[in-house]
Amino acid sequence: MSDALVIIPTYNEKENIESIIRVVFALEKKFDILVVDDSSPDKTYELVERLMEPFSNRLFLLKRAHKNGLGGAYLEGFHWALERDYDYIIQMDADFSHNPSNLPLLYNTCSRSGYDVVVGSRYVNNKINVVNWDIKRLLLSYFASRYVKIITRMPIYDTTAGFVCWKKEVLARIHLDRITFIGYAFQIEMKFKAWRRNFKIKEVSVIFTDR
Repeated sequence: MSDALVIIPTYNEKENIESIIRVVFALEKKFDILVVDDSSPDKTYELVERLMEPFSNRLFLLKRAHKNGLGGAYLEGFHWALERDYDYIIQMDADFSHNPSNLPLLYNTCSRSGYDVVVGSRYVNNKINVVNWDIKRLLLSYFASRYVKIITRMPIYDTTAGFVCWKKEVLARIHLDRITFIGYAFQIEMKFKAWRRNFKIKEVSVIFTDR
């Protein structure tokens, strides 16, 4: 068992899931993976089940009965991880928009540098690291994050980022059962609650590639 779990929510990700699982497991740093699948019509979960034999005790599947929001999938994954006492829990998309090669960066920053939450940021240090977005979508995302930063006063540039490493103590203390949002606002609410409880948050620059 690794000390770090990568949670990957899926809905119709059959084309990507095997590749991303194998890339994560090929990293020098050992991570476990929990796939949270919302009963994908393309049966993504069946492919994961087949891979669980060669990756025994490293790959796990949590199958939900219905599609019920990205935040809901992560919350169930967080509870699962806390019950099994993982020290570090990482959120990551299934479609390679979050590059698995950045997993050790998030993990090392969280485990070695004294931070409680590490955000893989598209907008830190006055840089915009997004590939394959049209200008309208890019500006909407960028200024939405800036607006949230101003309103909440969080010292975070990419408030809607979904590539995040959490120490287990953070997830244990922010009352997951009281999280309100299950859509993309979930990402903002989680960071805000961690910040309000004075957890140390660090943004690291990553490139987001829209797939």
